[in-house]
Amino acid sequence: MRQELQSLPKGLAEDVAKNLVMVARLIDEDPEGAYGYSKVALRLASRVAAVREAAGFAAYANQKYSEALAEFRAARRMSGGVELWPVMADCERGLGRPEKALEMAGAPEVNKLDKAGQVEMRLVAAGARRDMGQLDAAIVTLQSPELAAGSVQPWTARLRYAYADALLAAGREDEAREWFAKALEADRDGSTDASDRLAELDGVDFVDALGEDDELDESESDSESAVTVVEKATEAADAGDPAEAGPDEAEFGAVDRDED
Repeated sequence: MRQELQSLPKGLAEDVAKNLVMVARLIDEDPEGAYGYSKVALRLASRVAAVREAAGFAAYANQKYSEALAEFRAARRMSGGVELWPVMADCERGLGRPEKALEMAGAPEVNKLDKAGQVEMRLVAAGARRDMGQLDAAIVTLQSPELAAGSVQPWTARLRYAYADALLAAGREDEAREWFAKALEADRDGSTDASDRLAELDGVDFVDALGEDDELDESESDSESAVTVVEKATEAADAGDPAEAGPDEAEFGAVDRDED
């Protein structure tokens, strides 16, 4: 990306770079913010492939699939690479065209992808099959040497998770549980919610015990305070001490008047 930006005047390159950095920082936690920075970078340097790619991912994160697809196509024309092929196919899914995504999954470009890209393409193709209601075909699509491999790669957790989710959708709960567990085992950076899905299958409910205790303590404290007020007022009245009884009686009397 730095090399691409060297084609711009130095000051302009720095401005574009700062906006691209903000896109990368915000895209997961604040997609709308990332999208805003991507539009600034795009306005400054629309003829740089890296800028078009960043704009595409920012639009994709905001589910603006038509815009994302246009940016990815532009970036691909400028760079001549195939790395964006899987995400372009997923944009087709987002636009409600799973058949087009499957067509792209069988295109010659897939053979030019590296291993990570081919796994990503397999995930997209399986998703397209599910979009079309073809659950069994989705399961078969995900069955691959990468799924069965014992070594953990950056894509392993997501691949196992997708397989488990497809099995569950097909009603194969026991197998799904096994693969959710395998996904969790490979999920070193928390990229999936496999632990939550396992707990759900096992019927485990997570309760915020601390929150409940706090509410219970507060409730008990309020109850104890009310009892103390009543006891003091009663004792004062029995002793014939209007000074002690007066404020408490006035307090409760206000409630009676409101009710009346």
